[in-house]
Amino acid sequence: MKLLKDIIYGVNMLELKGSTNIAIEYLAYDSRKVGKFTLFVAVKGTQVDGHDYIESAISSGAVCILCQQMPKKIHEEITYVLVDDASKSLGLIASNFYNSPSDKLKLVGVTGTNGKTTSVTLLYNLFRLMGYKVGLISTVVNKVHNEIVPSTHTTPSSLELNELLERMVQKGCQFAFMEVSSHAVDQHRIAGVNFEGAVFTNITRDHLDYHQTFDNYIAAKKSFFDQLGSNSFALFNVDQKHGETMVLNTAAKVFSYGMNSVCDYKVKILENRFDGMTLDLDNTEVHTKLIGDFNAYNLLAAYAVGRLLSQEKIDVLTTLSGLSAPEGRFQHVASESKITSIIDYAHTPDALQNVLKTIQKIRVGNEMVITIVGCGGDRDKGKRSMMAEIACELSDQVIFTSDNPRSENPEDIIRDMEKGVPSEGLKKTLSIVNRKEAIKTACSMAHSGDILLIAGKGHEKYQEIKGEIIPFDDLEVVIETLKIMNK
Repeated sequence: MKLLKDIIYGVNMLELKGSTNIAIEYLAYDSRKVGKFTLFVAVKGTQVDGHDYIESAISSGAVCILCQQMPKKIHEEITYVLVDDASKSLGLIASNFYNSPSDKLKLVGVTGTNGKTTSVTLLYNLFRLMGYKVGLISTVVNKVHNEIVPSTHTTPSSLELNELLERMVQKGCQFAFMEVSSHAVDQHRIAGVNFEGAVFTNITRDHLDYHQTFDNYIAAKKSFFDQLGSNSFALFNVDQKHGETMVLNTAAKVFSYGMNSVCDYKVKILENRFDGMTLDLDNTEVHTKLIGDFNAYNLLAAYAVGRLLSQEKIDVLTTLSGLSAPEGRFQHVASESKITSIIDYAHTPDALQNVLKTIQKIRVGNEMVITIVGCGGDRDKGKRSMMAEIACELSDQVIFTSDNPRSENPEDIIRDMEKGVPSEGLKKTLSIVNRKEAIKTACSMAHSGDILLIAGKGHEKYQEIKGEIIPFDDLEVVIETLKIMNK
């Protein structure tokens, strides 16, 4: 329990009605989670406006309302705090309420279109295996040292984020690594959070359903680096077109990493196989279980962060060499008849191209590459034809199927994808709406030595169809199917 005056410290108040000398036991931005002695923050979201639920919050026990517009009905016994931006204010008060947890550990955020999950997971495992207590905030899972906390968003709300960070502090975590999405930056979910460092991996077309333009998407990513302090570091991929843009005018100390350019931390691929790579990483030969150019960048970023956090070079390299990729990130298994199945989260044109180009580099040449791919519903429609074109260009056989159609008709999504198929690619494409049937069909086509790429869902173990969450696991389906077929 804290006094309101301490919780709203640093918040830009436009108007105050009532006392700030009142006790607050809970914070909430969802009226359904309001109890006695709650400070309710009326956030204007993309779907719901919290201002519509102020009366409900008061009825449930809220004693203070923080809002962007004063309600018509004012209760004398309630304190009202008027601010210009409730989302941003929520981050500041959450940090104050939970005793500024980000100041008590070294927090590093990773942003970019691709590579966020792999990079933070590598960093979590790297520091854990080097003997530290560590926190993880990712798309796949959140972890407070060894405790697993379910993940619902790439970056949680500022309230959940500060609560997670405080739990990490209480558990004795010295470091924490988190994915920072463009949505999170734009919606001020990281407001009031102190970052020891920030990493930029890459940026390609994604989330334009939300940001509307690519320039807006870039600006959202850049604002993360704009918020860094002079005691932080900013690490960017110098080989990426917009890498230098991200760190332009940041107050942080700037460092670069790459493969093809002059930079502070460099990697070179010496050998690339299905069982791993041999790298020249910072002038040292390293063997790793990970595969592909994109993972060479992810490993290099993790190495650079380790060094920037004052870890010994040999300790970092030795530990990194033993790490595996996260679930659903170029996850591969071989069947009895040596059919290789690859499960990958690739859901953008660039990510799909990276995975398929990696397969092309490793394949012998006489095997068939069969790609099963879909696109999510209620998301950027412009990338559907692009992904289909890439799949056709770099595969021997392509099956278009459903991903998470959400509220859309999956057949409409597939039709959007089919528009990207060049005339010469028509003969090698099939469209099968049911994802399980699509995988079964691909398995029936495959022979010994062939490669099946099942793209789009990766770690996700469900499909979202018309508001219903249906259990579905790509890896489980392909393993079971090949076993039944004795392949």
